[in-house]
Amino acid sequence: MATKKITFDPDASASPEANFSMLGGANFEGNFEVVGTSNTAFSLEGYSGSSQMTKSVSIGSTAFPAATFAVGFTSALDGKVRISLGGTQTKLLNEGRYVYDVIVSSGNTFYTLVNGNILVRPGVSSITAL
Repeated sequence: MATKKITFDPDASASPEANFSMLGGANFEGNFEVVGTSNTAFSLEGYSGSSQMTKSVSIGSTAFPAATFAVGFTSALDGKVRISLGGTQTKLLNEGRYVYDVIVSSGNTFYTLVNGNILVRPGVSSITAL
């Protein structure tokens, strides 16, 4: 999966957007290279992260997560983050458009690092024997 480069500004009121597509039944990874406003790596040392996706979000309603991603800092110093789901999890998702976000926290302060859409496509075929 390609790496999405995003600019993170903790003082901004809006977070960057990055969109993905996912094949149901396949492993999924979304990689981010996080830079600051000076276009240099934003160190995420000391941060923790979480990420979920849901089928839809509407004002005044409570959307339950369709899936919760594993979030890993592949190089926190260099601002490299990965979200992932295994094939067992993606197989359970219905086809369609979902929204997701990645939240990072440092102490008691939380930031939306990135958000966007994920298009889930059904698997076309399966391999049962070689």
